[in-house]
Amino acid sequence: MAAMMPRLTQARLVETRQRGWVDPYAGLDAFDFFRQAPSAEIAAFVEHFWVVTWTDLAQPYEQRIVSHPTVNMTITTDFHQFAGVIKGGFSYTMRGSGRVLGTRFRPGGFRPFLGGPVSQWTDRFVEIGEMYGAAGASLVEQVLAEPDARDAIGLVERFLLSLGPERDPLAEEVAALVEMAENEVSLTRVDELAARSGRSVRSLQRLFRDYVGIGPKWVIRRFRLHEAAERVYEGLDLATLAVELGYTDQAHLTRDFTAAVGMPPAAYARRRG
Repeated sequence: MAAMMPRLTQARLVETRQRGWVDPYAGLDAFDFFRQAPSAEIAAFVEHFWVVTWTDLAQPYEQRIVSHPTVNMTITTDFHQFAGVIKGGFSYTMRGSGRVLGTRFRPGGFRPFLGGPVSQWTDRFVEIGEMYGAAGASLVEQVLAEPDARDAIGLVERFLLSLGPERDPLAEEVAALVEMAENEVSLTRVDELAARSGRSVRSLQRLFRDYVGIGPKWVIRRFRLHEAAERVYEGLDLATLAVELGYTDQAHLTRDFTAAVGMPPAAYARRRG
């Protein structure tokens, strides 16, 4: 089986596409956003760090997110928590001035920190202090007090390394499979991914629930929704797009899209346009 497995992309550049953000460019001039790749010491577990800052917003701004199959750790003045895989869409309202520092773990990359199935965190938010006690609470205080975002990222990296995570071959296997599901648009069915992995469908489902927190069908469908959100406003016929992305028909795509994004594809296309 190992010979059939894809390899994780080495030294991968942090992508700049804002997949998962609904209307990512609306009011973008009011925000500063960047992603930073992790250091080599933590890269087996962390995909990237992300930071959003804003200053003197004239009015509140709500950003809706169509989540990825990953665990995130997020620190801002309003909350400081871990978020498991969130199956539905969710949003965050920004007011005044502020900063959010996020840590996106690789799919499966949080499993070594948790020591148990990641599925127990699906659709849950857990306070950092609740997870790691006084050490976690201290991290939050230090990050919020650090004015330089890149130095704040350094604080998070050192904290995570202090927890002593050990590399797990199964975590790296599942990360490579999730990467395949994201990048290969023609891959639309679980049995196709199972065949590529050398596992049975049932074995693949167990692996994903344990390490990603959600099943492979949801992972594939979520990435196809991200693809749809990028392409729907280009004027592509919805029926054609539905077939390309593995949906049974246009109505099926419209239902899934509306549930995740909060509006039908046609309305989203008009809004983006």
